[in-house]
Amino acid sequence: MEDWAEIRRLRRSEGMAIQAIARRLRMSRNTVKKALASDEPPRYRRAAKGSIVDAVEPQIRALLAEFPDMPTTVIMERVGWTRGKTVFCDRVQQLRPLFRCPDPAQRTEYLPGELAQCDLWFPPADVSLGFGQVGRPPVLVMVSGYSRWLSAVMIPSRQSADLLGGHWTLISGWDRTPKALVWDNESAVGQWRAGRPQLTEAMNAFRGTLGIKVIQCRPADPEAKGLVERANGYLETSFLPGRRFASPQDFNTQLTEWLVRANNRQHRMLGCRPVDRWDADRAAMLSLPPVAPVVGWRQTTRLPRDHYVRLDSNDYSVHPAAVGRRVDIVADADRVQVFCDSRQVARHDRCWAKHQSITDPAHRQAAADLRTAARQTPATAVTTEVEHRRLADYDRMFGLDEVAA
Repeated sequence: MEDWAEIRRLRRSEGMAIQAIARRLRMSRNTVKKALASDEPPRYRRAAKGSIVDAVEPQIRALLAEFPDMPTTVIMERVGWTRGKTVFCDRVQQLRPLFRCPDPAQRTEYLPGELAQCDLWFPPADVSLGFGQVGRPPVLVMVSGYSRWLSAVMIPSRQSADLLGGHWTLISGWDRTPKALVWDNESAVGQWRAGRPQLTEAMNAFRGTLGIKVIQCRPADPEAKGLVERANGYLETSFLPGRRFASPQDFNTQLTEWLVRANNRQHRMLGCRPVDRWDADRAAMLSLPPVAPVVGWRQTTRLPRDHYVRLDSNDYSVHPAAVGRRVDIVADADRVQVFCDSRQVARHDRCWAKHQSITDPAHRQAAADLRTAARQTPATAVTTEVEHRRLADYDRMFGLDEVAA
């Protein structure tokens, strides 16, 4: 290689004759002529040798032409191959694409305000839930297709009430709503039945209020929402390391602060920052409806004597004055409220732990006072006069008086 380069330099730069170059480099003139005639560096080329698979390649081609997806082990059996497996598999791997119909992927481009991809991310980090419990609640992640604007919030559970409540929290933060949401087959969103997507009643009510579309991906098709899948990985590798969380609220506080920096980073695919596209993206989105959608927990029940109501495996105390009456339970990720005849009879912070009893001291004292008053009030005797029927009336009813006569 070095001689070839020097020969060409001496000839082209110095203008030396072939004989002079050969004398200076101590090589034959024919070698110098060959080096000057070659426009590419010299390299060793070994004559190609045949492979032991060449003898059965026509049979492999015939099988692949009829059955392009036939497993390699079956092809080996059909052609009677008894030699090494690796060399045979390599040849089949080279030949198989020639007989398959090409299925190229389509590059997806998004218009401003067109859609947002959504998913639940389960962070591998313990979060203190109170009452000595730790857990890993889900995080609702939403990524706008055009600007790649990333939003996320931790929610108490993946049930429909909490999931839609988290959705409304993120959309309210945007102050606009994309025209479509892309979801996988999350049970609170919907599922595929008989080859057709079917949304849950709660999700239909939610999207109907907003006037948007919900696109369900086919089962086992994570590539259909690759933006949010990559966002989940980005959260796991860039947000979680080195962090500890004292509570779900602390998790959301740290996440909100980090998202500001994340949306101001340079995006490699976009060639700009998500914040640079955000205004154009929001301008093309739909405005929020005048009436907010009904999200969160909504239940109605009759308050039992123990004056507690159950919500998501936890019991919350209610003022005992409402015992025996119907009460309305309204809850979100932060608080639980109970109303009786439009009057608030209970208000608690939402407990994210499981199987706990949350008691308001005022409710406990009111219940004790009512029990004491009930014991001190004497029972009122009720006297009721009961008519006494004569025995002769029964004899006449059953016809016994006629028999006796």
